[in-house]
Amino acid sequence: MSRFTTKDGVEIYFKDWGHGRPVVLSHGWPLSADSWDEQMVFLAERGYRVIAHDRRGHGRSSQPWHGNAMDTYADDLAQLLEHLDLREASLVGFSTGGGEVARYVGRHGTARVAKVGLISAVPPLMLQTKENPLGQPRAHFDGVRAAVAADRSQFYRDLTLAFYGYNRPGATISEGVRQAFWLQSMQCGLKGALDCIRAFSETDFREDLRRLDVPVLLLHGDDDQIVPIRAAALAAAELLPHARLVVYPGAPHGLTVTHREAFHADLLAFLES
Repeated sequence: MSRFTTKDGVEIYFKDWGHGRPVVLSHGWPLSADSWDEQMVFLAERGYRVIAHDRRGHGRSSQPWHGNAMDTYADDLAQLLEHLDLREASLVGFSTGGGEVARYVGRHGTARVAKVGLISAVPPLMLQTKENPLGQPRAHFDGVRAAVAADRSQFYRDLTLAFYGYNRPGATISEGVRQAFWLQSMQCGLKGALDCIRAFSETDFREDLRRLDVPVLLLHGDDDQIVPIRAAALAAAELLPHARLVVYPGAPHGLTVTHREAFHADLLAFLES
């Protein structure tokens, strides 16, 4: 297993598969690098070096009491790129991982970055405010925190229904996908899981997005029940007029699973463009 230790003493686990131009994948909450396995194999088989890490507090990385915030997540990502001395890397973030990638650029720039992909991603801002009326009320996220604290195992199992659109009429449900989501989620420590809810919901990424000076792919489903598209990809596109916006009609949040073939084709086309 590959690990490195951050400047504040946290061990970060990562996978490093294949050879070629680097692609770094940042996962969603409360998952781990394992959620990217299909994409890692797909890209590595096509001549890319693909790296995915477990965010602090998640998966096989350390579960510290401290540092479970977007700035630290971004700094951990920066240290990963430095540890592996990656250059001309494409950074691809799913959901919370999209926020991590955006904040990385906001704090560290694009000297090591060739392209950025934001997939079902949380930027610009999930929380409803006077300036962001399309966001979700704070009470919604307070409810998520309360449910995770009360019975996170049941909450994660229930979350899979909206996450993958399995609660929609006619949906084909995979119990294997639901169990894999639950397993990864239960590897996330409770402290890190609770803190990360604040990080992904309350962090304002608007200035981070404005610092993106490399090609950007915005990819989102228009039936995303977790990160609704109006306050996410559509709002991000207004801040990134030159980004490539791809909307999957009827797709849920977890489109990397439910629309895997289309996603692979679009991601590969973007990386090779």
